Amino acid sequence: MRFLTSAVSYQEAHFIEFMGNARYLPKLRLLVLENNQNTYDLRFKQNIALGLSISDSAIAVIESYLDGKPAGKLKTVDRNAILWASQFLRSLSTNVYESEPFILALARYLGQEKTSNFELIRHIAKTVPGTVRKAVRYSGLVLRQKSMKWKEIERLATFVPEEFSEFVQICHTFDRAHHERITEVETYQKLLVRLSVLELITYASLYAFEKLIPQQSQDDADAQDIWSAINDILIWKLKTATDKSFQLTEADIGNSLRLHLSPFLFPSHDFPKAREDIYQNFKYLVAAQLELNSFISQSVEAFCYDDSISFEFSGSDLVIVERDNNARNAWQRNGEKLSRLHNYWFYRAFELFVASGMDSVQIGRPENQERNQFAFIKTIRTQLQLREVYGLNDSVQSETKLQVDLFQALLSLELMTAFYNVDFVLPYRDYLGETGNWRLALSRLAMNGLLQGLQNRFPLTWSDKEAKVNNIRSWTVSENFPQGNAKAAEAILDFWTCDMKHLSTRLRSNEPTLPPELYERPILKIGRYLFQLPWMMAMQNNSSAAINNLRRIGARRLEAREETRRIEQRLAKCFEERGFQVCLNYHPARTLSDDPGEIDLVCARDGQILVLEVKSSFLRKSQKDAWLYKTNTLRKAGLQLRRKVAAVKTALLSDVDLALALGIGENMEIPTIQGWIVDTSIEHDHEFFSGFLKVSLEEVLIALRDDRHWLNDPGNLFIGQDIKIDDIEDTNIQTVTALYPNGFSGKDFIEVIEQQKVWSK
Repeated sequence: MRFLTSAVSYQEAHFIEFMGNARYLPKLRLLVLENNQNTYDLRFKQNIALGLSISDSAIAVIESYLDGKPAGKLKTVDRNAILWASQFLRSLSTNVYESEPFILALARYLGQEKTSNFELIRHIAKTVPGTVRKAVRYSGLVLRQKSMKWKEIERLATFVPEEFSEFVQICHTFDRAHHERITEVETYQKLLVRLSVLELITYASLYAFEKLIPQQSQDDADAQDIWSAINDILIWKLKTATDKSFQLTEADIGNSLRLHLSPFLFPSHDFPKAREDIYQNFKYLVAAQLELNSFISQSVEAFCYDDSISFEFSGSDLVIVERDNNARNAWQRNGEKLSRLHNYWFYRAFELFVASGMDSVQIGRPENQERNQFAFIKTIRTQLQLREVYGLNDSVQSETKLQVDLFQALLSLELMTAFYNVDFVLPYRDYLGETGNWRLALSRLAMNGLLQGLQNRFPLTWSDKEAKVNNIRSWTVSENFPQGNAKAAEAILDFWTCDMKHLSTRLRSNEPTLPPELYERPILKIGRYLFQLPWMMAMQNNSSAAINNLRRIGARRLEAREETRRIEQRLAKCFEERGFQVCLNYHPARTLSDDPGEIDLVCARDGQILVLEVKSSFLRKSQKDAWLYKTNTLRKAGLQLRRKVAAVKTALLSDVDLALALGIGENMEIPTIQGWIVDTSIEHDHEFFSGFLKVSLEEVLIALRDDRHWLNDPGNLFIGQDIKIDDIEDTNIQTVTALYPNGFSGKDFIEVIEQQKVWSK
């Protein structure tokens, strides 16, 4: 199809050829025409009239499209149709076609089906083939090869074979490999389709005690992969479950466990034989899901989102060719930073624990003293992080609208972890060492529980909500409630509970939803019963669970906006304590051409001004999630910061109040101004967006406090697996101030951040 001179006639031709549905045409005419011009074409011309270059004008329009503008009544499908009909796109320079905004826009084009402009794509492919290949990768089209957009890419291989033939073959190889793995997963899913949700988690628990607990730790990468696979299998089961799966009675639970659990623990002629076939198929399904997940995370997502490598054929095999070793290692370095931050918050919590005098207070029964102390320290650790980094207060609201005391909620989870470690995992490992057989060890664990007062020591535990509230009520004891508070206990349970029926309903109806990872809400509600998985409770990272419970699953909570405000307020206080003059939530004047919006923080000291754009998010575990965050939130933050830094420069010449607030007198020289994106997440740290540095909020806090020594595990507490309170007390750790040997200054602080001195060892 050739280019047509009129945007309207092009759209007519496009919709007739590619959509075959004339009902779209009248609406499209109204959308495309604005004073007889395409909206984006008009904006491009306006930018030229304002004095921008052709390249800058085009990129500004493309950025506007990426940001969902023009907004108003236009839907995404409308903006797609208008942009890709724009005349200005046909004659842009190579630099524009190779720019990140254009590649991201082209990736969006390839990610939808209702708009097409193959002639333009062919023109770009001939001019800058690398742009099209990169956009294909970013769009995820490699796994959507039944789409019309993929057919366009295959057509390119006939027009520009030297640039696209091998690329298309590489994508075909990925597609075949993906299909093979999907088929294998579906094969074993079919064999387990009749299992109920309860029966599925029963076999998952048997698997965990056989494969995970004997030698894995919570930080082991293989263990995390298995957790993810089991989580994916559970989500599949919830998508296919019937309502009957959630109508459990005590008799249903008894019958299910009699058929699917007891024969493994207590082989007897009085029980049915163990369903070895089901368990073996479950293990096959886990293996198939692991292989699929590994293929997606290590191959597909690497192909799509990792620009530091490329895939090439070596004979008939695909091999990875490394292009940028430093960028390649960035993901691993981020993981190392997270581990060191985990140490940092633990040491800070221990300091507070000792300073409060709690180290000399009896907590619970004497035999549980050290475990309870550790539970308190870990609780303080997580609460500190949630307060200082994520803006939490002393209480939060659960989904059932009950107010939850944050410390009690965090402490309850730590005490659950301690309980399942002491009463399940440690005895099981002892029995396993004695017997050398995981089933005999599980049998002995369960039998000893029954002999010790009918205690449930099965691979999964359950109770109704009322009983569970009574069990943890003692954890809510306070001066006002010496016997504990049932309402507080109920709120805590709600905070950590995932309602399986509610989640299943949403998944089956294809409602937009974020299914929780098992560890984020580890109490599973099925009917009126609450189930817990001892293997998971004992091994999970409770700090990560709390953060993602609130910031990922609970991102739309009414309190989240206020928490973001508190992040800014508390960060402002930290800067003020270091002698900075701080202007918080400053609103520069609007102009005819721009509204910069609110500026989170402007901080001034020693002839330096920092304009900070604060972002709050959650902990990510995939390259895809990190890439999406980079190309959406962080990209926009860079653009916002560019406008806000310019607005501050202008305001300092005209807004006397701002200048005085920043300590700048009437005849003083305007200080150096620079902007940072300060973000609660660690991904893409020390990269630049629109020329502005992105740095983690925790790094900024550590630099301001000058306590980076806690990052480096000065007491060597995290080298081994077991830490004792006495080990911490005996380390006699001395505070080392190393970041500012000549005293703190604004210039030195900026240098510490820019040169990443916080992370040096």
